[in-house]
Amino acid sequence: MEVKPHTARVLVGRLRGAVATLDGAAAAAAVSEIRLASKEDPEIRAPLADAGAVATAPGVLDALTSALRSGHAAHHAAAVVYSLLCGGESHRAAVCARRPLLSALVALLRASPKPSTRATKDALKALFGVALYAPSRATLVSLGAVQALFALVMTDERNGIVEDATAVVAQVAGCAESLEAFRWVSGVRILLDLLEPGGAATPRVRENAAAALLNLVVAGGEAAAAEVLAVGGAEETVRELAEDSAASPRGKAKAEALLRALEGAGPAARRREHRLSDFLDGLVQSDPYISSPASASTHG
Repeated sequence: MEVKPHTARVLVGRLRGAVATLDGAAAAAAVSEIRLASKEDPEIRAPLADAGAVATAPGVLDALTSALRSGHAAHHAAAVVYSLLCGGESHRAAVCARRPLLSALVALLRASPKPSTRATKDALKALFGVALYAPSRATLVSLGAVQALFALVMTDERNGIVEDATAVVAQVAGCAESLEAFRWVSGVRILLDLLEPGGAATPRVRENAAAALLNLVVAGGEAAAAEVLAVGGAEETVRELAEDSAASPRGKAKAEALLRALEGAGPAARRREHRLSDFLDGLVQSDPYISSPASASTHG
């Protein structure tokens, strides 16, 4: 029973030693070891966290930040960050409070030359874990995550990248601050285009796009609903997804919920704005995967 905790202490000790001596190469190697250990043995993730691989040792998080910016070790560092995010609520809060680390994750998405597919996917996976922590969403928006994510959605043709990027978009959309960022990149129009049947979007991308629009409306209320309705044919596009037999069940459910929210924001209902608010409150309570506007707009 003591083998895993001992191994975790040794691995974290190597990383601390590298940080203490400012040895970037050794830090990258230690990050790689931790990443491989957490990948091969999920049961070691908790001992790694307990050994001080998160906020109890700020230097470790600083080392991960440096590794994310180093290029060759970036995918290892991103994978370790994701593993640490799975270590419990207190560990997630500690990681998400490190703004330079979050900034490095976002920067990895728009690095030039383009990072490897593996590095990009690991960064997206880590950002998804960060965005699940509601107080961090506004921070991600302020760091330019919305622009970086939509750039991937529009230009990256690598296998699985758009699916992973839209999954992160769906979570980041769950804060009031995201609406303005979406406006800057025509995010609503892009997401509605992804809902269209017969296009390049996979069922998972269509599902993620519907979830993003729904989270945006839940977090942004009347203003967000109006933004969606301002795009010509928006309701018809959402309805097509809700009625599409080829769509995933979850995608259809998200589209149906979004359609109800949009119908509740129609011209007749705008004279009774409290009805949309009541509807959205009920929607949050009935679906734990929808971001709460109150918690999502809280700054960490």
